Amino acid sequence: MYLIALSMIFSTLLITANITAVKIIQFGPGGIDAGIIAYPFTFLISDIISEVYGKKTATKIIWLGFIASILMTSMIYLAGLLPSASFWEDQSSYDTILGAVPRIVVASMIAYLISQHHDVFAFDFWKKYTKGKYLWLRNNASTLVSQAIDTVIFVIVAFFGVYNNSELWDMIWMTYIIKLGVAVLDTPLIYLIVWKLKEIEKENLRRND
Repeated sequence: MYLIALSMIFSTLLITANITAVKIIQFGPGGIDAGIIAYPFTFLISDIISEVYGKKTATKIIWLGFIASILMTSMIYLAGLLPSASFWEDQSSYDTILGAVPRIVVASMIAYLISQHHDVFAFDFWKKYTKGKYLWLRNNASTLVSQAIDTVIFVIVAFFGVYNNSELWDMIWMTYIIKLGVAVLDTPLIYLIVWKLKEIEKENLRRND
């Protein structure tokens, strides 16, 4: 049940990030995409799943998130192709906002598959290396590198040609700073959730024995 809930939250955050990334919000001297509100937390969820349920399960969740994003993009694209009602005058608004989603999703999915698989791999590597100790190290060591990979790939693929090179690099480093902050600040949260889920899973195993 809890794995299903985590999977649902993961996919919801991912899809939300893909849609909201269309909007560029002001941050410091430049702008970053609004997907930053939701996307960093997908790494928190994947690390929790990897820690509690294992690397294979976390990998399956990543692929489920990929499928969900592809389905979302397909539905948005098909809806845009359907003829508008004669009294509806907002097709141009739909195209302006949601028409950009496919490019955003393509960029997001390339970055997502590479960075999330790296995150699961790195988290598992550090888990074995530390013999299951130092959860804070595993969480941050895997996430900080994965977020760097994700940020560079996404920004360049999604916005190359839309903004100049200076604006792209500003977007990359400002986005990464926020992701770094989230990764560090969510450390107490991952300890709490992992501890609670492991207690629940142990209790479930006792009941099934």
